[in-house]
Amino acid sequence: MWRNLLSIRQVSQRTISTASRRPLENRVPEKQKLFQEDNGLPVYLKGGIMDGLLYRVTMGLTVFGTGYVLYELLMASMPKKQK
Repeated sequence: MWRNLLSIRQVSQRTISTASRRPLENRVPEKQKLFQEDNGLPVYLKGGIMDGLLYRVTMGLTVFGTGYVLYELLMASMPKKQK
């Protein structure tokens, strides 16, 4: 049993240590320069087109959700009349 555990440990260590690693480049200075730039945009839109799209989708869902909750509250507060 111990021999089996030992071999599993060796295999897992070997696959982790020999995995190909691509070198990561440090892009922090580029991002700092982008986000510190004074271009009149709020920080949550400085990331580009995807930030703008994500912001608009989030705001649309928020407005829709708020309207739907208010509608459901209105419907729940007015019971239907019995015929």
